[in-house]
Amino acid sequence: MANFNKVLLMGNLTRDPQLSYTPNQTAVVDFGMAINRRWTGQDGSQRDETCFVDCRMFGRRAEVVNKYCKKGNPLFIEGRLTFDSWEAQDGSKRSKLRVTVENFEFIGGGGGGAGGGAGRAEQSYGGSDASMPPPPSDDDIPF
Repeated sequence: MANFNKVLLMGNLTRDPQLSYTPNQTAVVDFGMAINRRWTGQDGSQRDETCFVDCRMFGRRAEVVNKYCKKGNPLFIEGRLTFDSWEAQDGSKRSKLRVTVENFEFIGGGGGGAGGGAGRAEQSYGGSDASMPPPPSDDDIPF
């Protein structure tokens, strides 16, 4: 049987990224995202739904997200679902799904988190960690 585990999400960060390092000095960043959905109900009223997702990213990309993103910024991510399980202090078993981010794109014009995903993608970060340029600043945009 074939398997496929791919997640594509666009939303806003719900908290500032938290950077840490593994014992072998690999960067790890954890952040949350809120993904909004708006639809019209059968009665004609507008309805909203928000999905909150925990995300984790490794390597140079993690350092880039930590440096350039903050709570409220829009971000497009591509990754895979990861199942985490652990035993809580009270002895109960706990678990959750998380997105392990493999690639991302900054979204919008860098207007301090405004835009909610509307606007053009500014920079994509996939592929080799060593060849990543820094994301563009507001001064790099000619208009």
